[in-house]
Amino acid sequence: MTGFSLSDLEKIVDERSKAPPDESWTAKLVAAGQQKAAKKLGEEAIEAVMAAVTDDRDNLTYETADLLYHLLVVLKIAGIPLQDVMAELERRTAQSGLKEKASRQSS
Repeated sequence: MTGFSLSDLEKIVDERSKAPPDESWTAKLVAAGQQKAAKKLGEEAIEAVMAAVTDDRDNLTYETADLLYHLLVVLKIAGIPLQDVMAELERRTAQSGLKEKASRQSS
């Protein structure tokens, strides 16, 4: 098993975003702006869904890697650190999903 984490990927995205756009896909996406990066995120999400519904495990793994990378680029452009997302996930897991959903419906 690898020790590579989403935090490691976030650091790589940050470093590569500072390169000249003609030298880095990440820098090129960041320079193109949120609309382009979000479009790529959506494309990767669709490809991951297609791999999931066709039970294509290898392609699902590949497309999920693309999806996570593009999500981190979108977060980078938005100025949202991965830690903020992790804190939200931690907050949500403090109670069961059913209880959390029920509390939203009664509000």
